[in-house]
Amino acid sequence: MATVPQRIVVAVSGGSGMPYAVDLLQALRRLDGIETHLVVTAGAKLVLPTEIDMSLPELLALADVVHKDTDLGAPIASGSFRAHGMAVVPCSAGTLAKVAQGFTDNLVSRAAHVCLKERRPLVLTVREAPYSRPMLANMLAAHDAGAIVLPASPGFYHRPASLNELIAGITARTLDNLGLEHHHAPRWRDGD
Repeated sequence: MATVPQRIVVAVSGGSGMPYAVDLLQALRRLDGIETHLVVTAGAKLVLPTEIDMSLPELLALADVVHKDTDLGAPIASGSFRAHGMAVVPCSAGTLAKVAQGFTDNLVSRAAHVCLKERRPLVLTVREAPYSRPMLANMLAAHDAGAIVLPASPGFYHRPASLNELIAGITARTLDNLGLEHHHAPRWRDGD
């Protein structure tokens, strides 16, 4: 009997933070036994060329399977699809609101809803700041529903020497919260 790979859904929404999405997809690609399912929203497609020198086809090529955000019949929209978890990186204020309030009008919010109802890890890497009161309320509502709200607030304890090392810290926290073993970035006082 063939073993089912650990499937991770990665959603890229229209918030600023495309380098975080790329780093996560690259990190997942390096992990054995992981199958990535990618969804990119229309908003993300607009933000992508303003933040990084990567085309949409290049971004899509980092995933094993790509789904259209409008395809509510995609496998990841069903609880019977055996996904290990999901990360929304970056998570825009609009996507956060949909997840927090249970709106499932696109594949990202539907797949997130599936993770919540099936009690699977759902990591929301919120990037927009400062936070408005509605955004803070939505973060709390998403947390109370079972999501992990992980703002893109990098740490400096590992003394990052480059932007890539700074980004890697957030990716490492995302991988941790998805329950995946990795060595993507140094840990706080690891080995002390």
